[in-house]
Amino acid sequence: MKIYTKTGDLGQTSLFGGRRVSKDDLRVEAYGTVDELNAAIGLLRCTVTDQKVLADLLRIQAELFVMGSHLAADPGKPLLKMPLLTEAMITSLENHIDAMEEELQPLRHFLLPGGSEAIARTHLCRTISRRSERKVVSLSHHNQVNPLMIQYLNRLSDYFFVLSRYIAQSEGVEDIPWIPDNDSAR
Repeated sequence: MKIYTKTGDLGQTSLFGGRRVSKDDLRVEAYGTVDELNAAIGLLRCTVTDQKVLADLLRIQAELFVMGSHLAADPGKPLLKMPLLTEAMITSLENHIDAMEEELQPLRHFLLPGGSEAIARTHLCRTISRRSERKVVSLSHHNQVNPLMIQYLNRLSDYFFVLSRYIAQSEGVEDIPWIPDNDSAR
């Protein structure tokens, strides 16, 4: 089977269920950005050595595929068989955030992304999570969207922020605080 079908050459794509939409449709933007996040997590995994974190990241990637399948589905076909989005996915993220935070010093400043490749890639995942959330929220203004998707993406960006600090601590890298220059604030 050939990977190219030429059916998208005129700027249209098919949703799961068959309906054709423009490639810049809000739904396509939403699942495309979730897919971009998944790819960024794959890149992050190449820089992480902690086996527990690697397992968490693989689970998150699988959960993002679940979300992507829901976003890519034709909302006019409610009987499509889909993997489940659950509150347990959000609870799991919260539990992992809480466990990592127990090992970290309290946060006293905003932080600048960086310090090591893994930390910087974690912040990139955080920002793509936020963009994914914005795209799904935009979609929700025009189509019914499972609210668990927005909650999950919101929590996921929090997870990546805490993970960046957790990785910094495990690598022995100090947080890079943002301290505004009072002279330039005038």
